[in-house]
Amino acid sequence: MRGRHGSYANPALVAWSSGRQTGCMNSASQTVSVLGLGRMGTAIACRLADLGFPVTGWSRSGVELGGVRTADSPAAAVADADLVLLALYDAAACRQVLARCAGSLRPGATVLGLATIAPAEAVDLHRETPVRYVHCPVLGSAPAAATGTLTLLYGGAGPTPAEVDVLAALGTVLDCRDASTAAALKLVANGVLGDGLVALGQALARARRLGLGRDATLDVLARTALGGLVARKRDRLTGGARVPADFTAGALGKDADLLARVDPDSAVLPRLLASAGAPADADVAAIVTGLADADHRLVDAAAHLYAAPGVPADDELLAPLVGYARGHATGDPAHFGTAFRPTAHVEGIRDGGFVSWDLDRYRANFTGTPAADEPTRTRTVTELGRTGTVGHATMVLRHGPDTFTDLFVLVREHGQWRIANKVYHRS
Repeated sequence: MRGRHGSYANPALVAWSSGRQTGCMNSASQTVSVLGLGRMGTAIACRLADLGFPVTGWSRSGVELGGVRTADSPAAAVADADLVLLALYDAAACRQVLARCAGSLRPGATVLGLATIAPAEAVDLHRETPVRYVHCPVLGSAPAAATGTLTLLYGGAGPTPAEVDVLAALGTVLDCRDASTAAALKLVANGVLGDGLVALGQALARARRLGLGRDATLDVLARTALGGLVARKRDRLTGGARVPADFTAGALGKDADLLARVDPDSAVLPRLLASAGAPADADVAAIVTGLADADHRLVDAAAHLYAAPGVPADDELLAPLVGYARGHATGDPAHFGTAFRPTAHVEGIRDGGFVSWDLDRYRANFTGTPAADEPTRTRTVTELGRTGTVGHATMVLRHGPDTFTDLFVLVREHGQWRIANKVYHRS
């Protein structure tokens, strides 16, 4: 065991806690690079800069932050860094960014991976990074990072002084021993968050069906096992919060998909989260309100196709959408032949440019076999309507890390509804 500052313990105990107030840190001697300046990366970079650490940041979007020097490339950002923090979305982003800066990492530097990724992906990053790599995902959102109250799951051995100083400035640290264990524990923790959001949404839905008011229900639920979640999200659940998301529904959905990938028994969780119909960029509280206010109905079990509340039970108009969803679920392009008119086009932005595919080109994307993660995918019709012989529909498809929003124009011809055109957005 180490001393009070930087104590080292088993996974059940706090390993290090903030010692800034005691004067234990030597921030000026530790240079830090933060790669990825989204919500979490920005909060971390600003926290460290405010405490006197020399911080250089980089992001694809070119974000500039007060007190943080910004670089125009990952390589420039890490050139002088003792510690590099990867505050990126997923393992693919981590690999891409590391590939761009690997040659510029200083000998003796440490790369700390903060992303929520699969255990095998964490092991791969540990093996592939040319300097010391420690997987260290965090519990807590951007506000916790800003106040130094994160919990960091440290997946390595023998922390360096630079690591101790920086991580202690961000919160408390649990020793998780290795990259795989740290990654797995983070997935379990975020799975619990998802379970809690679903339970809270279902509880509020029960209360609604029983004619109970939301405030009165939350007063009672605050005194149950869900009390902590109620306390953190109550303002958002009652319409009082008008602030950016702490943690987005899309990010939690991505993490739930990862959990289902490594633990197939957890496959129901991403489906339940997706059934809430929460926008990807909304706070996770939108999952609760979606489940509380909505009674999604199953349209087609084979295609994992649902209809959101308010969508009419128009079987004729839904028929081509069922065929379309079955094409995605099975990978069989024949379904698209019956769902679309032969003149239909599929249009949207792909790789930064506009594409307009005819039906044959679109069907060529499908191989006849389902995607490997099909058991965790869901599709939800969120809008449906008709006027005479024309109709419109919107469908949200949650396919692994991607969410597609498809807008359809439908036409009734010879007594049959078919898709005339589709445009889409991918996020």
